Amino acid sequence: MQQVKKGDKIKVHYHGKLTDGTTFDSSEGREPLEVTAGVGQVIQGFDEALIDMAIGQKKTVNIPVVMGYGDRLEDMIMEFPITEFPPEMNPEVGMELQMGDNSGNVFPVVVLEVREETVVLDGNHPLAGKDLVFDIELVSIG
Repeated sequence: MQQVKKGDKIKVHYHGKLTDGTTFDSSEGREPLEVTAGVGQVIQGFDEALIDMAIGQKKTVNIPVVMGYGDRLEDMIMEFPITEFPPEMNPEVGMELQMGDNSGNVFPVVVLEVREETVVLDGNHPLAGKDLVFDIELVSIG
């Protein structure tokens, strides 16, 4: 019986949930996720859970914050003058925006608060600070 080893190209179906059972992502109704096992293409806890799985095997893994998206970081909460936003944009709480850094990297941020002269943005991953649960089914190896 062939088992997943580091470097194998594999396909998996998955269902990602928070510890309260709330689904945040799933491959249901889509093609399986294709990854190379053990090389960091997915979060550490998910990546490690793939090793030694056999085709058709299903498992549920609990992934702690440290092996998921990490802790929420206060330095990822940023305040910007409202004048730096395009005049036609009306930032609203919960709005998702794209922000660029000085190196040309683009990353998502969420509007936390709109004040009179500033907008508070959160650059943390939405799943940062959360323990995760994944149901995984190995579809194929190679």
